[in-house]
Amino acid sequence: KELVKDVKKKGDGAKVAIRNIRRDANEAFKKMEKNDEISEDDLKELTEKVQKLTDKSIEKIDKAVENKTKEILTV
Repeated sequence: KELVKDVKKKGDGAKVAIRNIRRDANEAFKKMEKNDEISEDDLKELTEKVQKLTDKSIEKIDKAVENKTKEILTV
């Protein structure tokens, strides 16, 4: 059970790291738009792409944590 807690804690840490990367990317895109390096439409498109990647990554982490939890508990 301690191993399961550790796995879940590491999964949560990974999700936080991914969300931080998303935040940094979105801030960079907003700066680019503010400096007229990209258009408002580009900003929206890039933000949506980053969100989709974030969702996919978090889904993968959740599956990995779930699989590892099952593996640990069956032993």
